[in-house]
Amino acid sequence: MKDFAISENAAVQAQLDRLGALSLPQGRLGLDTVRELCARLGNPQDRLPPVFHVAGTNGKGSTCTYLRFMLEAQGLRVHTATKPHLVRYNERIRLAGQLIDDAMLADLLKEALDAAEPDLSPSFFEVTTAALFLAFARVPADACVIETGLGGRLDATNILPTAACTGLATLGVDHEAFLLSPDAGLPAFLPDDPLARIAFEKASIAKQGVPLVTLAYPAQAAQIVGETAAMHGAKVVARGVGWDADVDGAIHYRDSTGTLILPLPPLAGSHQAENVALAVAMLRHQGAVSVSTQAMAEGIRATRWPARLQRLGHGPLTALVPGRTVWLDGGHNPDAGLAIARHLSAQPPVHVIIGMLATKDPGAILAPLGDHALSISVVPAPGHDAHQPEDFAAHSALPVRSFADVAQALAALPAEGDVLIVGSLYLAGDVLARNGEVPD
Repeated sequence: MKDFAISENAAVQAQLDRLGALSLPQGRLGLDTVRELCARLGNPQDRLPPVFHVAGTNGKGSTCTYLRFMLEAQGLRVHTATKPHLVRYNERIRLAGQLIDDAMLADLLKEALDAAEPDLSPSFFEVTTAALFLAFARVPADACVIETGLGGRLDATNILPTAACTGLATLGVDHEAFLLSPDAGLPAFLPDDPLARIAFEKASIAKQGVPLVTLAYPAQAAQIVGETAAMHGAKVVARGVGWDADVDGAIHYRDSTGTLILPLPPLAGSHQAENVALAVAMLRHQGAVSVSTQAMAEGIRATRWPARLQRLGHGPLTALVPGRTVWLDGGHNPDAGLAIARHLSAQPPVHVIIGMLATKDPGAILAPLGDHALSISVVPAPGHDAHQPEDFAAHSALPVRSFADVAQALAALPAEGDVLIVGSLYLAGDVLARNGEVPD
């Protein structure tokens, strides 16, 4: 699987080519390699501004984005690490509010890759993490917001020695081949249950003496989160116990220090209010930086986050279906499917254009949509093995058609009906690039 972008900058492309040749050696799991790589680079992860570290199945990227905008509304300089990128690799590293420039990116990737030679054989993700730690350690800032990749326990970012606060967004079963793989070192308290294992993996970003702020989970998952945090010497601050929030035309957040009334976010979907509340709870339960209620409100209103129920603007692709709303979402698992279906239930039915990696559940999006779908068009997930039309046929009563790309699928739609493009962040990135909406 290729998880890197093509750059117009020759120096960046040279390093992306080196990154593209890397893979995770079969059977090697753990943090030893990234620790050694960072040690060769002077352990930059030990010299970061206060860190907000976020894990979860869905919502962690949005939570990180709300944290960033609220911190910036306070006037703070904020480094942000989110993943994956949609169009340009630079999107993974934001320094003091700006995407990393090509010159610095090329230099940092080269430094990390050179340090790994000739013996380490790191993965794409380990080199990426080392490079972002270098950037965050060298450019002054007031805070860092860092999203995990897969899981948490064995994610390369989890070599962070401490944090101002850690956070846990929604929990669901995804990336089963990696997160549910056999492991002889699992704790005795962990039952043989997929969601319990996911809860353990994600909650393992907990750090000694650092609050782990979470949403509310089913009883067994909540118990596993608590036991995992205790194993790391962290206190869980869970929704419904340490804090809570209601949504009624606004977000009514409350904890032991008081109540806040905050605006709803501009991002579509009722689940986004949950992500806002988690971000607010993280800010309220740490002591490294101060963020006023006014800054929280301003940051929420200003938040932008592409490919999450994004309404596409005018461009070459949307011009193919003039006068219609075209939604774009990178969702690809059952939790995302439910969130998308909840939002669209209050909207007109949609023509679905879907491109999904072959490793994902083909019913994850279509099943929750049910009869809210007007038609099903299948397109490739650019650069990846993707599900074929027959894989989706069992999850919808509608005929399933196949097209070479999104433009062809859009052009073949009936004259009426809004559109949902969904199934993969790789597809979403390709759509944004083709519609002239490259994230900045």
